[in-house]
Amino acid sequence: MRTEALLGRFLDALTPLRPRAVWAHGSLAGGDYQEGRSDLDLVAVLARPPGPGTVRQVVALHRRLAHEPLAARLHCGYLAPAALDDPGRAHLTWAHGHVLRRPVTPVTRRELHAFGRVLHGEPPTGLLPPVPDETLRGFVVQDQRDFWRPAVDKARLWRQDIWVDLGLLTFARATVTLREGRLISKREALAELPALGAPAEVVDDIARRRYRDPAPPDDDGRLARRAALTRAYLGPAIDALVAAYG
Repeated sequence: MRTEALLGRFLDALTPLRPRAVWAHGSLAGGDYQEGRSDLDLVAVLARPPGPGTVRQVVALHRRLAHEPLAARLHCGYLAPAALDDPGRAHLTWAHGHVLRRPVTPVTRRELHAFGRVLHGEPPTGLLPPVPDETLRGFVVQDQRDFWRPAVDKARLWRQDIWVDLGLLTFARATVTLREGRLISKREALAELPALGAPAEVVDDIARRRYRDPAPPDDDGRLARRAALTRAYLGPAIDALVAAYG
């Protein structure tokens, strides 16, 4: 399997950084991973805080792997043990071919505790503080209110598959987390959407592209209709969710 081969080479390349742990989260850990379509979401806990030399090593490491199949989908946050207790703190991250700084969010932290996959070293429960329910709920509401709701008003975004898919699936996952206190996969979120009143045409479009035909023809009329249906549903749905749990 190409995924396992890439993970093995990635772990070998990490050896000079002496990681205490490497974990997978997201679909790779949660059982909804699809090779060639899903991202490989990883967290590496290093022995020391990342400095300028570490940044150069990380860049060189990922560039050496760039020719590997699936390498463009491999994203990894690099943390030090002393920085693990603050879910709002941004960490050195490699994603989308660049060095970024991103936090390890409460949702990711809860995923790691609930079903994180240990690729190397210590388990999340030994290093990562647990996420209180109140912290998780607060983050989920804030993410819907402050990121996704303003995004609904930016019409140009919703002609893209990634925004339609993540917007609706993240909303369904947020709803279940706030309603029941548990995390669900993207596949489970897709199954939740009809009961949440999402437009059937858009739900079927997501299911077809994710699980059956990943490359439908681009058609301006179809994309415009899908965008309009998604935005008309998602804006009021987020407003109602935030009002109920915010």
